[in-house]
Amino acid sequence: MRMAAHYFTVTWDQLHRDAKALAWRLHARGPWTGIVAITRGGLIPAAIIARELECRLIESICVVTYEDERRGTPVVTKPPAAAGDGAGWLIVDDLVDTGATAQLVRGLLPKAHFATIYAKPAGKPVVDTFITEVSQDTWILFPWDTEPQFVPPLARGPA
Repeated sequence: MRMAAHYFTVTWDQLHRDAKALAWRLHARGPWTGIVAITRGGLIPAAIIARELECRLIESICVVTYEDERRGTPVVTKPPAAAGDGAGWLIVDDLVDTGATAQLVRGLLPKAHFATIYAKPAGKPVVDTFITEVSQDTWILFPWDTEPQFVPPLARGPA
């Protein structure tokens, strides 16, 4: 497994704050017909945003892109049937990285508004709205992928 140059750990509290901040930005652009969550990473942000925007129609698109930290070619395993061409719909994902998944989803829903919590420089041009930019060589550790554990003090590690 290839290791990223930098890691950015996101806690549940931080994710919730950032998703609410995204909802705040998206509120003025609504109302939305519905939300399309990109699985799996977009499911929890989409739930938070749906609550904040009082949106009751939630669709999903299942896209497989990563195996651990290895990126592959995105494959749609379930299309977002209810969303049509995306007109009036909001697409939500946790992160846009290279933009490959976002471009695939945009191709299916060209009229939708695309929003992510986090964006890397290569994928940033593909989304319409995001909250936080991180460097391209940063791997974001989301709360559903981590658990708290003991870490020795810095003084015990290599200099």
